[in-house]
Amino acid sequence: MSNPLDPRDDHAPDRTTDEIQTADDAGGKDAEVVHLDTVRAGRHPYPPAADTTAHTGPATAPRADGPLLEGDVVRVDQPGGERRDWLTDLEEKARTRRPIVPLWLRSRTEAVHILRWVGVHYAHVAGYQVTRTPLYAGRMAVRSPRGFARLVGGMVRWTFDLEGEPVRVAAVQKADPENYLKLSRQRDARVRLRVPAALGVLVTLLIVGIVVAAAPTTAQWGALAVALAVLGVVGRPADRPLIDRAVIPSSVEKLTSDIVIRAITVLGIAGINQAMSKNPRDAIRFVSPIMRDGPGWRADIDLPYGVTVGDILDKRDRMASALRRPLGSIWPEGDSTIHEGRLILWVGDKDLSKTVVRSPLVKAGSHDVFRGIPFGADPRGRPITVPIIEQNILIGSQPGQGKTASVRVLASGAALDPSVELWIHELKGTGDLDVHEQNAHRFVSGIDDPSIAYAADSLALLRKEVMRRAAAIKTLPPDLCPDKKVTRQIADKRALGLHPLVAIFDECQNLFAHEEYGAKAGEDAEFIIKLGRALGVVLILATQRPDKRSLPTGISANVTIRFCLRVAGQLENDMILGTSSYQNGIRATLFVPGPPDKGGDAGTGYLVGATPMPKVVKSAYLNTPATQKIADRAHALRQARGTLSGHALGETPAPTAPAHDLLADILAVVAASEAKVWNEVVVARLAELRPEAYGPWMELEADARAAQLTTALKPYGVRTGQVWGTPEGGGKGANRRGITRDDITAAITERDGKKRSGGAA
Repeated sequence: MSNPLDPRDDHAPDRTTDEIQTADDAGGKDAEVVHLDTVRAGRHPYPPAADTTAHTGPATAPRADGPLLEGDVVRVDQPGGERRDWLTDLEEKARTRRPIVPLWLRSRTEAVHILRWVGVHYAHVAGYQVTRTPLYAGRMAVRSPRGFARLVGGMVRWTFDLEGEPVRVAAVQKADPENYLKLSRQRDARVRLRVPAALGVLVTLLIVGIVVAAAPTTAQWGALAVALAVLGVVGRPADRPLIDRAVIPSSVEKLTSDIVIRAITVLGIAGINQAMSKNPRDAIRFVSPIMRDGPGWRADIDLPYGVTVGDILDKRDRMASALRRPLGSIWPEGDSTIHEGRLILWVGDKDLSKTVVRSPLVKAGSHDVFRGIPFGADPRGRPITVPIIEQNILIGSQPGQGKTASVRVLASGAALDPSVELWIHELKGTGDLDVHEQNAHRFVSGIDDPSIAYAADSLALLRKEVMRRAAAIKTLPPDLCPDKKVTRQIADKRALGLHPLVAIFDECQNLFAHEEYGAKAGEDAEFIIKLGRALGVVLILATQRPDKRSLPTGISANVTIRFCLRVAGQLENDMILGTSSYQNGIRATLFVPGPPDKGGDAGTGYLVGATPMPKVVKSAYLNTPATQKIADRAHALRQARGTLSGHALGETPAPTAPAHDLLADILAVVAASEAKVWNEVVVARLAELRPEAYGPWMELEADARAAQLTTALKPYGVRTGQVWGTPEGGGKGANRRGITRDDITAAITERDGKKRSGGAA
């Protein structure tokens, strides 16, 4: 029963403070005076702000944003938060909406592959069974006597209700006359009905026999075959089927939720173990049914809170053991577009390392690089195409992991497009790309200084080519080039000089780490990568030593497509695949080193940038004879189109570097009395000394001219800095970027000393 004087009672009528005071006085002088609004506000998790128009008593209502007092209860969950807007719910459901058309039907190539496989499978089954028809006929003939005995015996048992005989005997043994009489009457009734039916069947069979006996011989043999077939089927042994299986069932165990949970829980991951101990039913949640996906099974899983896919990837070998499958058939990967705990576990029927991916380029008459280059296949057998136009590609791995073989695939695809100008620099000197020498505009194979210098000259030429193309594409009319990018239509107009140019640098670390040419080559490569994409200039770089010196960060940070085969650690992994790739679960360290015939994953790597999500891809295998056939076919195409040029025609290109010495030229234009000179002054004098070499530098802005000289001096180890000087025509002195003549002299001395020691050695 409510108390009207109790301020804690919600049913108490509103009373004034004076009335409450009177009641308190009546109840005792020690009673506490309170305000109703204050007490009621204390019962709500978020009290309203104080009303300035309300009564101000001894205690005011606490503000929601006011300081918290000791003993206050703060509720962080908003009331009504469990209600959701129906439109929000619908949007979230739409994100997980299953496709109407199966994924394999969306790809024409994959659909054709699956339909072809199904057709071949059932054609094999049909052919297998047809060729064994005589064997099956013999089996039925041998089993027909047993079938006849079974048929007659079954007919007799049915006619005279012999299957009920044990029950009637049991009634007699129990001395139960009532049940025995019931069973006997039931048996008599059945026999009275079944005997005429059996006689009807016998008469019918007799008539059929007479008709068949009078029929032609063909009909008689046909009837005999049918009778033997029926009797043979009836007489077959339970443990020996009549028809053999055309396809032996796979010994691969079907992937089930119990198997997946078993495999994940044995990995020894603390977060999974804790979640399983608290809530084993929902710790690991399957977001969709486990289903077949290509030649394997796919399971989409939400890992327990706090567990990432990277934790699973670190223990891939233990998962393979738990699943009782080869390591090369277990491919866990994440889907960070949803969250970091979404695991996509794909378990293949076959070991990927034992699979040979055949390239369609072997049989292709020609190829269009604007459609990408067929590169390989993912673990599910789906073909992977690498886009090449408007891209640059970086390939990295440890030695012997299939890096050069991957480069060979890209080179073959580019060679089969006669519009592509191919530049090949194989800086290992083993001749892995020699088969394409007949199609290359520029070609070198070697690890010596002249080969490195040739490759550096190529990058310098490419830098000038990018600048030329930028100016050329700027003049094209909007109807021909609306996006200011090289297209197939523009590439086919050979006179414009905007055809695709693919430059390959295998073992590029030997170039970028070179003491004399490396710094300038790195700057040129970075310039080409940044600006050449839209202009049809493509760099393909391959390295087996991905460190900061061998692969400048400006290059690795701007390459758009990366393919990383087996590497040793996290640093090399992120140098190739991008910063934080290892942390995000994209780890090329999980691949097993060594060739496939020894259980290794050579040729398999992570491909990033070519597909919406990073993928494990095995590159197609092109051996030397197959590559030679492709190169010969490409040479014939180029010869017919008239696109052979440069090295392919036996031409010796003029060296891009001037026949003069930059350091010597600087000493020639800077007098011995001039200790320090501004860069822009030096450039002006150099342009006057050799206009053909340094004239383009003068066309730049003043700051750009100074920067150009700084860049040109870097390979020699000469640094520029702020020096005091005055304009040559007179004027006020100032500090500007310049050189010190003694630094130039020291650089020449050091260089000449290295040459003499190298020659003596």
